[in-house]
Amino acid sequence: MFDRLEIRVLPPGPRFAAQLRFWVNGEDVIEGLVHEGGRGPFVADVLPAGRPSLLRAAGEARRLALGEPECTGGCCGFLSVVVQRFGDIVQWSDWEVPHAPAFPPAECYFDAGQYDAEVARAEADRRWQVHT
Repeated sequence: MFDRLEIRVLPPGPRFAAQLRFWVNGEDVIEGLVHEGGRGPFVADVLPAGRPSLLRAAGEARRLALGEPECTGGCCGFLSVVVQRFGDIVQWSDWEVPHAPAFPPAECYFDAGQYDAEVARAEADRRWQVHT
């Protein structure tokens, strides 16, 4: 059975620009792993207009920052995961967690079609952009 990914955009607030949050199997990854009021990456950094998203999975493994604690990732480290595509499967593995728990998160395996569709949906949703 595959894990299920959902990507949500939190609108800009008083302290932060619009940010991404990731739910795996209905659980907010950042809330579950980053303490002290952590936040997700800024949408503009991960879903840039006119070019592929950093969330896209490819055959070459790469590390993706998913969030950081309130005190900033430069202070306590970023929540990150290695993303890689293996045919019809996208794998999230080798988690790095600020203030690492005793047991690191398990690897996640997504159906590549569902994963690609969710990333494409997030890329197409530009409601977070401020138009002046």
